Amino acid sequence: MSNTDAPQLFDTTSPVRLLASRRVALTAMITNALLVVGQIVAGVIGHSQALVADATHTLADMSTDLLVLFALKHSAKEADEEHPYGHARIETAVTLVLGVVLLLVGIGIATRAGLRLLGDEPFVPPTPLTLWASGFTILAKEALYQYTMRTARRFDSEMLKASAWHHRSDAISSIIVFLGIAGTIAGIQALDALAALGVALFVVKIGIELGWPAINELIDTGLGANELQHIRRTILSVDGVRQLHLLRTRRIGGRALVDVHIIVDEDISVSEGHYISEAVRHRLVHEIDVVSDALVHIDPEDDTDFAPAHDLPSRATVQAELKQAFRHLPAAEHIERLTLHYVGGKLRVELLLPLSVLTRPEDGTLLQNRFQEAAKHLPVIGDVSVRFH
Repeated sequence: MSNTDAPQLFDTTSPVRLLASRRVALTAMITNALLVVGQIVAGVIGHSQALVADATHTLADMSTDLLVLFALKHSAKEADEEHPYGHARIETAVTLVLGVVLLLVGIGIATRAGLRLLGDEPFVPPTPLTLWASGFTILAKEALYQYTMRTARRFDSEMLKASAWHHRSDAISSIIVFLGIAGTIAGIQALDALAALGVALFVVKIGIELGWPAINELIDTGLGANELQHIRRTILSVDGVRQLHLLRTRRIGGRALVDVHIIVDEDISVSEGHYISEAVRHRLVHEIDVVSDALVHIDPEDDTDFAPAHDLPSRATVQAELKQAFRHLPAAEHIERLTLHYVGGKLRVELLLPLSVLTRPEDGTLLQNRFQEAAKHLPVIGDVSVRFH
């Protein structure tokens, strides 16, 4: 997959992704509806309580398909005032719901198997018709799993992966029904219960594996070490970035948002700093598939442990103090621009004056020394430099 294709495939608002996901959900709903009718008819006619129960299970699956359609519709909405980061986590929430459903399905299978082993659940001998109906159900559920998982992998959709595993768990549940019917016909009534216990553990494991990442995303768990290292290398490869710190990530809708502070030359202009930050953001979004957006903060120095400029005065205060300090210098009236550098817990002051204030070119150093001497009583001023044009 090329980097140019990735943003469209992985973007939760992509029309291609949305259309494919809706097609999967609708196919599952129609298939489950047909299976429910077939299972109930075959179960009633063939005297199989297990097949009728499996039809009830399939009916419950249709409700999860409705959840998927709901999530697809709302997670694709653009960001708004109430949801500035978009609605992608609706997909995450539905993934969690499906994971919980799988967990409950596993517990239900185990409970049913236990009742059968204890002999508390009556078992009505079925007819061969129910065996055929159960076999067809298994094939249909497995086909849904393969179709859904193929689409989920193409678009990297955790929600569709959860839905696919739900179909697989349904197929396993139907296998239990099939074995129960076959075992009863063959006279081995406990066979399906023994298989059910093993399958129940498998289904519970899948439910946990799907639900736990969704929980981690909802509580803003960051990316893994390898992904973070990739992000670090990408940021440091941008021209103008000296170092980085306070790198934070969080997942949202299967992708990730990045917050990072980068250190640049303290003497560059604001516009160049902005250019560098935009270059970092652009490279992260377009070169790392998992990153959907990045917030880049520009720093002139490492402020990880403390903020050196936190207690320094604002421009208005500094201007007032310097005006008072320079009141006896005639050249101060010709200052055209005052540039402040908040670095290392001190202020570096840069003054821009016209060449016309100099009688001789060599007087520039003398004038700078006078400005420096006039400001030395201000403790926050670390240095004063003068430029002429």
